[in-house]
Amino acid sequence: MREVEIVSLGCRLNAFEGEAMSRLAAAAGLRDVVVVNSCAVTGEAVRQTRQAIRRARRGKPGAKVVVTGCAAQIDPGSFAAMSEVDAVLGNAEKLDVNEWRALADGAALRVNDIFATRAAAPQLIEAYGDRSRAFLQIQTGCDHRCTFCIIPYGRGPSRSTPAAAVAAAAGRLVAEGHAEIVLTGVDITSWGADFDPPSSLGRLVGRVLDETPGLKRLRLSSIDGAEIDAELFERVVFDERFAPHLHLSLQSGDDIILKRMKRRHARAQSVSLCAAIRAARPEIAFGADLIAGFPTETGAMFERSLALIEDAGLNYVHVFPFSPREGTPAALMPQLPGPTIKARSRRLREAGAAALERFLDSLVGAAFDAVIEAGGRARLANFAPAKLAAPIGAVGAIAKIRVIARDGAMLIAQAA
Repeated sequence: MREVEIVSLGCRLNAFEGEAMSRLAAAAGLRDVVVVNSCAVTGEAVRQTRQAIRRARRGKPGAKVVVTGCAAQIDPGSFAAMSEVDAVLGNAEKLDVNEWRALADGAALRVNDIFATRAAAPQLIEAYGDRSRAFLQIQTGCDHRCTFCIIPYGRGPSRSTPAAAVAAAAGRLVAEGHAEIVLTGVDITSWGADFDPPSSLGRLVGRVLDETPGLKRLRLSSIDGAEIDAELFERVVFDERFAPHLHLSLQSGDDIILKRMKRRHARAQSVSLCAAIRAARPEIAFGADLIAGFPTETGAMFERSLALIEDAGLNYVHVFPFSPREGTPAALMPQLPGPTIKARSRRLREAGAAALERFLDSLVGAAFDAVIEAGGRARLANFAPAKLAAPIGAVGAIAKIRVIARDGAMLIAQAA
């Protein structure tokens, strides 16, 4: 009896759902299956999905190849037409055990209108085995229409998991031994907006922390800074169990480009938000996504994005060279030359790397609580990675370590 293999591309939410699908497929009686959980965020992501499908067929010629995820949801016909593919499953269907049973009975195409889906997916994963942290899905879908993004068409409208279900799942994860939980979703700052009456992410974070006293550390995945509510701000700056780290979806540091992206914040808001949080909690670290070479971006506009790293005090910078995604408004805008995009991406990465090194250098000599990870590593609460000079505790445990040096983008630490 052979296993169900999951190949997840793209976001953390896909990785979370991959765990769920592995169990659902096995429960439905499927064996010797490779599930390619696709990504559609860029044209390159779709190309990589097709590569993964072909690799899966070559690597396991006798296995059943099932394709799901955002790329499959948006364009199911093109994947069903691939000779390597046996079945295609939509994003809503992939978390329904009955749909997996239908595949086991020979169905080949199970993709419905994602915008007709209103219920959030149930919490299916209660543990990640010996992993150092657990990811807990609280929301899926997105009601915004950023001009560069195709994901709403793959995930559908924003749907929130009820607070009681999230709190109960967090309790189970802690009972399984997880000291750290990451709340994740497609647009998690929109959590609760679809309820009647509406609720907020801050209220959910407060409930999880208050009702799960055994939880040592809570994190959030990428959030929209424009939608941080007052309760969330209070938890971020005053609750010690909330990890002092936020990853912000900023995308640009120029106001005109932000408007053309249809983002909901201005540059000054990002800078003031980071300053306000840092003033109340100085140890906090900020990460951010930045897109290089968005259509119509001039040299001066780019320089404002580059300066945002310093002005907002960003510590971790994820740079994405702009890649037009068919079906989005940005793909129809005047495009920049490839070499220009590449050069701007390099400059952003270099500035981000320098900011990270300065931040890591500031931690040398201090002691911190860190979550022990596999491979002789640990992760500080501010998300800084550390290589351990000697083993300390079990994977997933929280231990006191002292930073003794920096090696590139990695700290070196030992038991404190």
